[in-house]
Formats: sequence, C-alpha cells, structure tokens
Amino acid sequence: MGRLLQISMLTYVTMLLSSCGIVEGIFKAGMWTGFLIVGAVIALVIWIIVKIVGGGKR
Repeated sequence: MGRLLQISMLTYVTMLLSSCGIVEGIFKAGMWTGFLIVGAVIALVIWIIVKIVGGGKR
C-alpha cells in the first residue's frame, strides 16, 4: 500500500509541476492569448462532459 501511495504522489507532483510550466509559457505569450487558450480548454472540457453525460439526446 505504501508503494502505491508513493507512485500516486509522484504522478501528482509531476503533473502539477508540468502544468505550472505550461501556464507560465501561455502567460508569457500575452495575457489575452492566455485568456483565450484557457477559455478554449474550459469550453472543450465542458463540451466533452456534455457529450459523455448524453446531452442532446431526445
């Protein structure tokens, strides 16, 4: 059980640090560019969730 916890924490930290680097790069490109990219990603995630849940079925 301890080994699984270590692997999980390592994975979490790796994803957290890499996402910080991505966000830093986006905002270096410009604040409006960052807002547009973040907004597009949020819209994509919402669209995927709606498709998975089955929105639009009649």
